[in-house]
Amino acid sequence: MAKDRIALVTGANKGIGYEIARQLGEKGYHVLVGARKADAGKQAVGSLLAGGASAEFVAIDVSDRASIQKAAKTVAATFDHLDVLVNNAAIMEDAKSITEVSDDTFLCTLTTNVLGPLRVTQAFLPLLVKSSEASVVNMSSGLGQLSDMGNTYPAYSISKTALNAVTRQFAAALRDKGISVNSVCPGWVKTDMGGANAPRTVQQGADTVTWLATEAPRDLTGQFLRDRKAIPW
Repeated sequence: MAKDRIALVTGANKGIGYEIARQLGEKGYHVLVGARKADAGKQAVGSLLAGGASAEFVAIDVSDRASIQKAAKTVAATFDHLDVLVNNAAIMEDAKSITEVSDDTFLCTLTTNVLGPLRVTQAFLPLLVKSSEASVVNMSSGLGQLSDMGNTYPAYSISKTALNAVTRQFAAALRDKGISVNSVCPGWVKTDMGGANAPRTVQQGADTVTWLATEAPRDLTGQFLRDRKAIPW
């Protein structure tokens, strides 16, 4: 099926991911709502459709290589290109010091937050290269900034530092193909992960991602951004 503009957002069933999907839908994109749980993903699609967006559910568990490959084949069977890939799905399960974090927590977090986006980008690259101006956006975090990193949520923070390195690697590898790849820090956003005390709305957290996907200069790549401006790594 040939549609003009196609976007895939992982973890799009709630929070910032859903808001990114909503904003892209408002801008005329056909949004592929990536989610692990079918009921949650289909409910999000229903809400997007009710709001006038064009959307459909894609089953994808970014912690599972087979699930990623199946999702890529499913999408490729229907669509001939992909314009936007937002690697948003992530977990934050540790609240302990680096002196106490367990191997299991660390490995699970790295698998989802680093290997996940890497594998998803690789799997959907054949579709991305068929777009005239593809954009990949990795949802990172200020907690991953080495410039002022402390001892907070160690597994999550280190995973986001590593994700930023994945961004830089892909940006360099895909520059000649005209594909922009950037990391975004949404700030501290009021979501299930961010908590009720967070000062920023999901709309504010999603804005830079939507901007990168739709309006930013096409030669803007390999950067770490917050509120549409580059920030230190």
